[in-house]
Amino acid sequence: MTNGHITNFDPEDTAAWAAGNAAIARRNLIWSTASTHVAFSIWSLWSVVVLFMPESVYGIKAGDKLLLAAVATLVGGCVRVPYVRATAKFGGRDWAVASSLILLIPTVGTLLLLVNPGQPLWMYLVCAALTGLGGGNYAASLANVDAFYPQRLKGVALGLCGGIGNLGVAAIQLVGLLILATVGNTKPELVCSVYLVLLAVVGTCAALWMDNLDHGMEEVGSIRSILSVPDSWIISALYCAAFGSFIGFAFAFAQVLHVTFEKAGHSPAEAALYAARIAFLGPLLGALARIYGGRVADRRGGGRVTLVVFLGMILASAVLAATSTIDDHTTRATTSTIAVYIAAFMVLFILAGMGNGSVLKMIPSIFEARSRSLDADEAERRHWARSHSGALIGFATAVGALGGVAINLILRQAYASSGSETPAFWVFLASYCAVAGLTWVMYVRRPRGTRGARVPVDTQKVSA
Repeated sequence: MTNGHITNFDPEDTAAWAAGNAAIARRNLIWSTASTHVAFSIWSLWSVVVLFMPESVYGIKAGDKLLLAAVATLVGGCVRVPYVRATAKFGGRDWAVASSLILLIPTVGTLLLLVNPGQPLWMYLVCAALTGLGGGNYAASLANVDAFYPQRLKGVALGLCGGIGNLGVAAIQLVGLLILATVGNTKPELVCSVYLVLLAVVGTCAALWMDNLDHGMEEVGSIRSILSVPDSWIISALYCAAFGSFIGFAFAFAQVLHVTFEKAGHSPAEAALYAARIAFLGPLLGALARIYGGRVADRRGGGRVTLVVFLGMILASAVLAATSTIDDHTTRATTSTIAVYIAAFMVLFILAGMGNGSVLKMIPSIFEARSRSLDADEAERRHWARSHSGALIGFATAVGALGGVAINLILRQAYASSGSETPAFWVFLASYCAVAGLTWVMYVRRPRGTRGARVPVDTQKVSA
């Protein structure tokens, strides 16, 4: 159990780091990550429970299920900046406890809706929106962890926090699979029951073993100031493509598989089980790749790793688009088609996970480099870089979640207009081409002319 509040914590002080600050940072990383993991599971709760909701019982169509995922993703993105500000105001420990306990409300609400089918769509939408609060925990946790670790370890720390947090998506989908495999699709409330217990556990552990860190992250000033920095918008766009792909596909993949298996001639119950057997693998691989992406970015540079990631996503989405286009001209989805879908989606998950880690690594590097031009002493410069890095992490992760909203809405519109996901895959391909070009121009190729004046050459070298 901790005393709860720490002042004058300087992660760049190597002597203090060796004397005990490293242990403090590690302890807070562990429990902040645990609370984020469970919160991520609640955020993606509806990606699982829709597999337990046959249209004949609940009256919810495939397009409406994607809408539920989009609403949860949207709220998760919108609350991220307020959640980062709440961390600065109330402290990492206090806000981790409060935000975990708040999630008990939508979890109970979802349980009640599942055991009482036939309710109007708006009730499901409200409950899905409240589960979106779990998405805010992610940004708050990253900003908190960022303040505990020195520049040389930020990539690893943020990668671990984000990656293990992202594993919450795979974890809840695995819980859903176990329930489907053991008791069938008639007991969806068991998923909620498991997570009611886990929320209580992580909330209690956060209260006992986390600390409120007086890291001076300004609530409003830093967020306002980063909006005038062009890199803030560019990084947000890149994170929108990377994290947006991860969370968007994590929410939609099971539903896409469900539709595909039904097209192949399976019953809704069989399609749900087959989809659940596969769907959790994507978020699992993506979350693990996110940890690796942060490590690689520490060694190779965030810009270069991010460019390679987007080039790979271009290739994978091209395979999806081409395969789906061919499949549209057949009467039934074949085994080979399904296999290509699964393989291409797995590649997208892995690359999106790596991109999450590499893009976030660029944020502290950019502001650390920009701080060198300040007329300030070393302590003030570090404070400025930390506060602005935390603010941009909150802002970029908020914008990033909107990419997940777009993916679900684009898929929903594709199904509504053509009955196929093919148009959505072509849109995804075009988007990855755009962000790959942006990454190349801004963070990989050598700066020229006046561009070097906007972002110091050192920034390019550190971030790329």
